[in-house]
Amino acid sequence: MAAGESFDVYRLPEEHQAIREAVREVCTAKVAPHAAEADETGEFPKASYDALRAADFHAPHIPEEYGGAGADALATAIVIEEVARACASSSLIPAVNKLGTMPLLLSGSADLKRRYLTPVAAGDAMFSYCLSEPEAGSDAASMTTRAVRDGDHWVLNGVKRWITNAGVSEFYTVFAVTDPSARSRGISAFVVEKSDVGVSFGAPEKKLGIKGSPTREVYLDNVRIPADRMIGAEGTGFATAMKTLDHTRVTIAAQAVGIAQGALDYAKGYVAERRQFGKAIAEFQGIQFMLADMGMKLEAARQLTYAAAGKSERGDADLTYFGAAAKCFASDAAMEITTDAVQLLGGYGYTRDYPVERMMRDAKITQIYEGTNQVQRIVMARQLLKD
Repeated sequence: MAAGESFDVYRLPEEHQAIREAVREVCTAKVAPHAAEADETGEFPKASYDALRAADFHAPHIPEEYGGAGADALATAIVIEEVARACASSSLIPAVNKLGTMPLLLSGSADLKRRYLTPVAAGDAMFSYCLSEPEAGSDAASMTTRAVRDGDHWVLNGVKRWITNAGVSEFYTVFAVTDPSARSRGISAFVVEKSDVGVSFGAPEKKLGIKGSPTREVYLDNVRIPADRMIGAEGTGFATAMKTLDHTRVTIAAQAVGIAQGALDYAKGYVAERRQFGKAIAEFQGIQFMLADMGMKLEAARQLTYAAAGKSERGDADLTYFGAAAKCFASDAAMEITTDAVQLLGGYGYTRDYPVERMMRDAKITQIYEGTNQVQRIVMARQLLKD
């Protein structure tokens, strides 16, 4: 069999390459210039949001029937990767829009999807995801937020913690206990609006990284919502939450890959220019070995992430394993690569005049949120042992 150009196995389709080029162009011109300022001020980068919205990259995964771009899971991962390469905080716009809306896409009624996905697709609203609580992080099933039925309404009370883009998002997928005796099978999912009476927010958390993406507590004080805002059937919320994470861990892997790529790109440019002992430090073998390891880990992470994205799009049976593996491997790689990038810049890498220290700080959270990497390893081991 003749080999050559026509062999497309393990090669990105042309339309996906084109998406990468389009996102990179927007991000280089209109997102990257705001990255340092967003980190310095800790303010949401509205200019970056406007640029992504104008190009339809703010929530690319939303199907065309709701006015979205209809991007598949791989295309969405590439969008997030490219935004993260420029600004990790801004990459949480498409990433968290997918996280917040995925429960609706998986389990929501036709009416709920139409009502809430349409404004997100139009860029008129963002969507956040409220699972974690002060005493329920990795053990999400032990949440205490309650939803009590009252006629044709539900009344919600509780506190959600670590909510990305809280206060900026208009809509929230909130998980709450509807049957305390049933543990995980007694949890249901709801759409809560920022404007609902009784919804309020804590002060922004003072964080190590991703400072341009606000993280706040969400307070639910007798929040009364119509019963038709339940996502799926009563008691199916926890299953929906876990299925959602199978898909969205791929987006965190993509974010980690993008952060790492940004750091490697900057480090490569620096070592080619920086001269010591009469020549560019890129000519020293010790530096070359570091770059080689960084590039190798990055490409391994990217390929695993893209394979997981394909499984997400198809809904493969082994998505749970691949989503966890991609998120875990890519985030660990991103932490190593960004740390090495700081090392390659020497003293300059440790200052805020150069972007790699920001990238190193931003990379850290990818090992923690949407399930710590310790939890990812538990998930992977269970899947392996199940088989």
